[in-house]
Amino acid sequence: MRKMLLAFVAAGAVLLSGQAFAADYKIMAPAAPGGGWDQTARTLQTVLQEEKISGNVQVVNVTGAGGTIGLAQFVNSGKGDPSQLIVGGYVMVGAILTNASPVTLDQVTPIARLTGEYEAVVVPASSPIQSMKDLVEKLKADPGSVSWGGGSAGGTDHITAGLIAKAAGVDPTKVNYIAFSGGGEALAAILGGQVTVGISGYGEFESQIKAGTLRIIGISSDAKLEGIDAPTFKEAGVDVSIQNWRMVAAAPGITPEQEAAIGADIEKLVKSKGWQEQLKAKGWADTYLAGDAFKAQLAKDTEATAAILKDIGLVK
Repeated sequence: MRKMLLAFVAAGAVLLSGQAFAADYKIMAPAAPGGGWDQTARTLQTVLQEEKISGNVQVVNVTGAGGTIGLAQFVNSGKGDPSQLIVGGYVMVGAILTNASPVTLDQVTPIARLTGEYEAVVVPASSPIQSMKDLVEKLKADPGSVSWGGGSAGGTDHITAGLIAKAAGVDPTKVNYIAFSGGGEALAAILGGQVTVGISGYGEFESQIKAGTLRIIGISSDAKLEGIDAPTFKEAGVDVSIQNWRMVAAAPGITPEQEAAIGADIEKLVKSKGWQEQLKAKGWADTYLAGDAFKAQLAKDTEATAAILKDIGLVK
């Protein structure tokens, strides 16, 4: 009996120890609810807690300027705090450049690239535009007559619209792009016919596509994707492929030990069954890249994005 009691006490001590050392996190989604960053932050929240990697995870939304308002707040208020995380990605890289943001990703601690998602072009089910060919013809006839509804100015959606125009032989600076601060707002405008076409990550439109309220006319992958009934832009004669990626970063000023601990938690997350199930359910590609390799890739992506934005007239 005494041995059994000691075993129970030991087991309880291990459990309590594990709970005590589970990090609590506060994750900033620097955009309105409903969009890709919000979905990423809340999926992180769910999996970190369900997989018992973290004891308590909160998500806060700070909207505006392609994530740069949230980024500035994060940098200024989170310094040295290992419990603070922020999600971001390719959109933020472009927004920093187009908004001439005084705060950049050089001021946070990049932890890992998490996911990738292809861009989808959609129209309301009632739209006369049936294909990418129809869209290109309308764009060539009068670029201003095609209004594109998507995420923040200078982000992946905006860049993709500019690249489509350029590939079609249309001056990309004449693209009539309407930026929305969150996926929910953009979706409402697309469904309401306030814009000609919608452009965003496939996951943000998937339920409406399956319900038949939106029609997908093209996707930005290199090859046709299983389960998505749409041609790639290239298959439709538009020589463009692009992938949006999302990441998680920690606050500036944390110690190497704290950075390593956060990185270990994120590595546990991406290898977990719960995370893999979420990727499959949301149609997100697993593009996990961590540590110095991710920091090097981030620097390359920032340089390449600056070149693209200059090419399509969004940055001088």
